[in-house]
Amino acid sequence: MKATANWLNATNRRYLAGSRSSAFVHLGKYTAELHASGTGSPVVLLPGLGGGFGLLGPLARSLANHHHVFAYQLRGENDCFVLRHPFDLDDLVDDLAELIDTLKLENPTIMGLSFGGIIALKYAIRFPYRLDRLIVQGVGARYERGLIQQIASTVLSRFPLPEDSPFVNQFFNLLFGGRQKRDSLFEFVTQQIWQTDQSVMAHRFRLVEDLDIEADLHRIKAPTLVLAAERDVLVSPRSLASLCDAIPNATLARLPSCGHLAFVTRPELIVSQVERFLES
Repeated sequence: MKATANWLNATNRRYLAGSRSSAFVHLGKYTAELHASGTGSPVVLLPGLGGGFGLLGPLARSLANHHHVFAYQLRGENDCFVLRHPFDLDDLVDDLAELIDTLKLENPTIMGLSFGGIIALKYAIRFPYRLDRLIVQGVGARYERGLIQQIASTVLSRFPLPEDSPFVNQFFNLLFGGRQKRDSLFEFVTQQIWQTDQSVMAHRFRLVEDLDIEADLHRIKAPTLVLAAERDVLVSPRSLASLCDAIPNATLARLPSCGHLAFVTRPELIVSQVERFLES
């Protein structure tokens, strides 16, 4: 499925899969689809639990005005059959390290959103001197065991759902940070997320259910920007505070009136914070 033409044309933020910047990078465990755009200092974008790099299109396009942006598909995004071979978060960190080496990027900025933010944090912990800056949004120091997370994990792992499940779409609605009318933006988000196989989303949920990296965050050496959406239902103030306090050189930037999907709904606000951080 594709985002509606009206929304794409109105925002002028199309992210064309068939552009000349599209490529495939053969890594040790899978072949990663890669999109690159723009020129300037390199920024590697890591997508979230669902939707792949397509969901990052608005953000990637805006960032590409001043940076060379690389967005890639995580393991399992284009081929759910890779789940036959067990892998964990550390393997996804290995994928990122291999991708950066293959692209011959020297100390790029790593920017992870939601699930991708977890991978970015773990990468910065393991390879503290192989990135220049770290930017994350939609993550805390540990997995939140709230009602929303429990319901989403249970439903995704145990109940086969249609591609346009009203129940899960309502869950997506919470991620906007407020009641979102079923407009073209809502269609874009839900349709893009459902391009990720349900089994892959369930597997990613399971990977983070025991996450608690607070004790390791002091190993991060790169200056870090933590973007905090005011209405993010997946990250508690306590977990966010723990993240910022534990990283030695962390800067907190709040995103007022935004939800977990701020990188889709307010990409211009995200970019303004990123540019300010990278210029400091």
